[in-house]
Amino acid sequence: MVELKTDASIDAMYAAGQVVARALTAVRQAADVGVSLLELDEVAREVLREAGATSPFLGYRPSFAPTPFPAVICASVNDAIVHGVPTRLRLSDGDLVSIDCGAELDGWVGDSALSFTVGRPRPADVRLIETAERALAAGIEAAVVGHRIGDIAHAVGRVCRGAGYGIMGGFGGHGVGRRMHEEPEVPNEGRPGRGLPLRPGMVLAIEPMLIAGGGDAHRTADDGWTLRTMDGSRAAHVEHTVAITENGPRVLTARAPR
Repeated sequence: MVELKTDASIDAMYAAGQVVARALTAVRQAADVGVSLLELDEVAREVLREAGATSPFLGYRPSFAPTPFPAVICASVNDAIVHGVPTRLRLSDGDLVSIDCGAELDGWVGDSALSFTVGRPRPADVRLIETAERALAAGIEAAVVGHRIGDIAHAVGRVCRGAGYGIMGGFGGHGVGRRMHEEPEVPNEGRPGRGLPLRPGMVLAIEPMLIAGGGDAHRTADDGWTLRTMDGSRAAHVEHTVAITENGPRVLTARAPR
């Protein structure tokens, strides 16, 4: 069942979303050659602590997971698409990094992700990330009253496929609210005009997950969490929490311009 949020609830979710935005900004600023993924996780933890927020990631254990998630960010590097577990791994020059973060504040959740490069970027990685961001923007633009879930999915997929990239199968966006994952599912590919109608008060996480090699297959790493590209090519993951309103989409996790 899809819960429609009131204007007051959406404002409260915006507050949670801005904690996430600050955490992601801080992590990106801290990320550099030689910095470990665990150090980046600690950066995010400090932002959450200062805001009086908690992490919906920490201790989360869906049905597929062998253990509860041990961190407040997912840190996915190079061929890791999503769900990367922060470790002592230190970033190297040219790494492509995707960071996913959530925050729970006053009972409401925000969820967002970004991808970036460390050190000297590879042109192919820059193009991949820029395409992911364009796909996210297209999905947000389609998130308007009168459209359907399929319109968001189609907008995201058209950008990804048009650039020759793969889309990770079996995963996509979702509803957000009191919990990190609520109904409905928001696929990254679909047919326009199909699916659940978009109504004011719906809050969705829209999150393209692109695979540079063009395939859609992935594999689970030995940690039971990290999902990697099957072909070993690099991946990008971006995400915003977006409220459907009468005045158009409201991005609750928007970050300040760099």
